Amino acid sequence: MPETAHSKAGRPTPGVLALALVFIAAGITHFVAPHFFDRIVPPGLPMTARTATLISGAAELAGGLGLLHPATRPAARWGLLALLLAVFPANIYMAQEPQKFGVPAWVAWARLPLQPLLMWLVWRAGRGRN
Repeated sequence: MPETAHSKAGRPTPGVLALALVFIAAGITHFVAPHFFDRIVPPGLPMTARTATLISGAAELAGGLGLLHPATRPAARWGLLALLLAVFPANIYMAQEPQKFGVPAWVAWARLPLQPLLMWLVWRAGRGRN
């Protein structure tokens, strides 16, 4: 990815566009097929699993869309970083009990290091002009 997250005209670079599309697609999936996400919400939250699923889906949509415009990219960066931190316990919960979710243990554990990578990509994508 180049030094800035946007072209000279303010359009997102191909890397930022791809990252935005990942978040937009994930956000849509939270609304279209929420049952998987409901299941991985760790117990003990002060809200229903469905509420957590819908809030995180909305945050993914907003963050992905926010990455598409230079004026909203910095706010999208901070929002997506906060979201990725907030949902990390769900990834840990899934790794601790993968049989509940029908995924091989190695897949659930392999997802954990992807979170910091995704955070790094969001950090870079959300930078303003240098």
